[in-house]
Amino acid sequence: MENTTEQDSYYQNLDQMPVADLLQHINEQDNTVPNAVAKAIPQLEKLVDIVVNRMSNGGRLFYIGAGTSGRLGVVDASECPPTYGVPFDWVVGIIAGGDGAIRKAVEFAEDDAEQAWRDLQEFNINDKDVVVGIAASGRTPYVIGGLKTANQNGLATGCIVCNAGSPVANVAQYPVEIVTGPEFVTGSTRMKAGTAQKLALNMLSTTVMIRLGRVKGNKMVDMQLTNHKLVDRGTRMIMTETGLDEAVAAGLLQQYGSVRKAVEFYNQTKIEPSH
Repeated sequence: MENTTEQDSYYQNLDQMPVADLLQHINEQDNTVPNAVAKAIPQLEKLVDIVVNRMSNGGRLFYIGAGTSGRLGVVDASECPPTYGVPFDWVVGIIAGGDGAIRKAVEFAEDDAEQAWRDLQEFNINDKDVVVGIAASGRTPYVIGGLKTANQNGLATGCIVCNAGSPVANVAQYPVEIVTGPEFVTGSTRMKAGTAQKLALNMLSTTVMIRLGRVKGNKMVDMQLTNHKLVDRGTRMIMTETGLDEAVAAGLLQQYGSVRKAVEFYNQTKIEPSH
């Protein structure tokens, strides 16, 4: 297997390069990432379909990864409840080394091929669920072991990797391979590979949530109202949908706790809009 994420950078003598050149060249490399992601859309579509199928039947989505990949999974999972109003255990991110590894690297945590399944078992994982391994290299033992055991126990498995033909992709039933090539700083996969994984996770979870009915039109009608900005956004959404003035819309939002429930109440009662 050609491990392109570990190949030498296209650029030499970075330590002697002016700041403007460093920034320009990093940006040049970043601009290649969306095209690499676009090539993986057919694979992403298959992964989305199985996740929607399993979650529609009571399953959950789990991400497993180490280092940057694990952190990206945790971020994506943690943003689903406030954005879409789903239970906190619908989408779960697990990082090798435990939650402490989100802030501080845990040495050799990614090398334990048995630990991912132990971590998953804490969530009473079952054959309705989907496990997606995230690994830039596609070689992480923690991820490979977790996916192998998930397969043996009847779960659906997917992955997001940044090398072609990797061990992780070979064990995943629904692999997503985004080949991002050498990094600007050789081997620093938090850069292009991490960006590609973030984009793919955005696409995966957003599309899944839309297909599960958590978006109406183009609005996050089930978002949690956890700050003033979101309350204001929710109020405007209700005003747009119903024609009500701001005070009435804000009152409905406060009373019913979500845009969806407030609009449903309006549609049932047809409060007269204020003029």
